[in-house]
Amino acid sequence: MFSRLVRLDRVLDFFTVWNMATGIAVSTLLLTATPASSQPVPGSLDVHWNEGASDCNIYLLIGSDKALLIDTGAVADPKPMPLAKTILELLPEKNHQKLPLLVVHTHRHLDHRAGDPQFASFSSTQVVPFNLDGVRAFFGFINWPNGIGHVDLGGRTVDVIPTPGHNETHVAFYDDRTGILFSGDFLMPARLLIDDAAAYHESALRVIDFLKTRPLTHILGGHIELNAAGRAYRFGSHYHPNEHRLELVRADLTALPAAFEHFNGFYARYPKYILTNPIHNLLAMAFIGVTALIFIVWGVRRLLRRRCG
Repeated sequence: MFSRLVRLDRVLDFFTVWNMATGIAVSTLLLTATPASSQPVPGSLDVHWNEGASDCNIYLLIGSDKALLIDTGAVADPKPMPLAKTILELLPEKNHQKLPLLVVHTHRHLDHRAGDPQFASFSSTQVVPFNLDGVRAFFGFINWPNGIGHVDLGGRTVDVIPTPGHNETHVAFYDDRTGILFSGDFLMPARLLIDDAAAYHESALRVIDFLKTRPLTHILGGHIELNAAGRAYRFGSHYHPNEHRLELVRADLTALPAAFEHFNGFYARYPKYILTNPIHNLLAMAFIGVTALIFIVWGVRRLLRRRCG
């Protein structure tokens, strides 16, 4: 169980993808330094990493005054996954001190926050609470899930968009420096696990409306669970040969509301993602299993009566 750390460095103007299983950068691409403007800095996601070593993608954004870490992954033990140590080594210095670090979460599921305790001893690091009250209070959401929160990193603003549906605490992050939407488990090339379909549909409309007048270069989610042909790997698999690319595009987002309008409440497969409600599926399987058992018992009793008669 390892997590991928994607570093989007505004200070050094580099884009680096890290594989936390090895701690080694597997691809580095130079971004052309440009002054802050309404257009995102040029860049590319032409990268490659070990196939399927991840439980959760982790993203590091660096501004001139502060750094932002989105999610901390599924591994708490720093021995197999030295997340905090790696992050602090990546942070640049300002005035002979490492930049302050803000740790946030796309949502409260354990595979996105298990690494939080690694940061507990660092005084320059603030970890935002992952419960709904903590999220609302920190980002200033008065009328959840409406409104947009903001994080100023210094020359780089990250907008926080409520996206409940997968989980009631879910938020997405939009980086004005790169034009990237960090979508967590809300939208990704994977199974979209649905807790509340109506809330999910409203979240899709909310994000589409927010991005209507903003550039969108990539959508980067929390997991990859599909191969290049759109077929899902088995649950729990950590080996993903011929893995689907991580990034999605605006068209994948704009197709999401219609997908939910036609969702049957159980399962629906689309080219870039799969809609599924695990609870509904389990209940349906349980109902089928109980029904089958009743018929078996009825059949056995009927057979015994015939023989006894």
